[in-house]
Amino acid sequence: MALLELHNIQASYGPSQVLFGVDLEINAGEVVTLMGRNGMGKTTTTRAMMGLTPARHGKIIFDGKDITSLAPYKIAKAGIGYVPEGRQTFPNLTVYENLVATAANHTGTDSPWTVERIIDLFPRLGERAKQYARTLSGGEQQMLAIARALMTNPSFMILDEATEGLAPIIRDEIWHVLEHNLKQSGQAILVIDKHPEAMARIADRHYVMEKGKIVWTGTSKELLDNKDMQHRYLGV
Repeated sequence: MALLELHNIQASYGPSQVLFGVDLEINAGEVVTLMGRNGMGKTTTTRAMMGLTPARHGKIIFDGKDITSLAPYKIAKAGIGYVPEGRQTFPNLTVYENLVATAANHTGTDSPWTVERIIDLFPRLGERAKQYARTLSGGEQQMLAIARALMTNPSFMILDEATEGLAPIIRDEIWHVLEHNLKQSGQAILVIDKHPEAMARIADRHYVMEKGKIVWTGTSKELLDNKDMQHRYLGV
């Protein structure tokens, strides 16, 4: 049974429909990408998963339970960690305070994330533990956003444009953490990103969106081999 399932999800902003029957699934321990050009519905899909833009039609099943109509805080408590586009850390709290502000063992794991484990993962955050989040670089804020989500001990994480606008060295550091730390530990993740080659290395499977619909899905090898699809839907 899949950990997360979306069945025929439709969503709108007011009268403007954005999603037109999205179907996807993610298994426990699996890393999956959602790719596509800007404005195709990727962020709306993640917002529907979190109840921030409620689905008008369809079902969202997480860990065998229907969460379609749940409030966002209940979805978070169910075990979904969300790293939104734009990071959205608490600017007037320190790095340490950001990490502990929403920390919880929502999934009841025997080895929960701690501040010490987070600092091992992202040493820069340890160096800046007493700094306010607003004083961090964009890359450091993104690390903090990922770390804050991990501190809720989710069984499933959503990373929306986790490397958008970051310097290549920071982007590579975050990809390294996804590939060699989180994936190897069995963390299920949905990643929205625009770099097919990096995502093919990190993820197990891939979905591509166009105008609010899933138009392609496949393995990493199929993604890299299909240059025509990349050109048509990803603009590369």
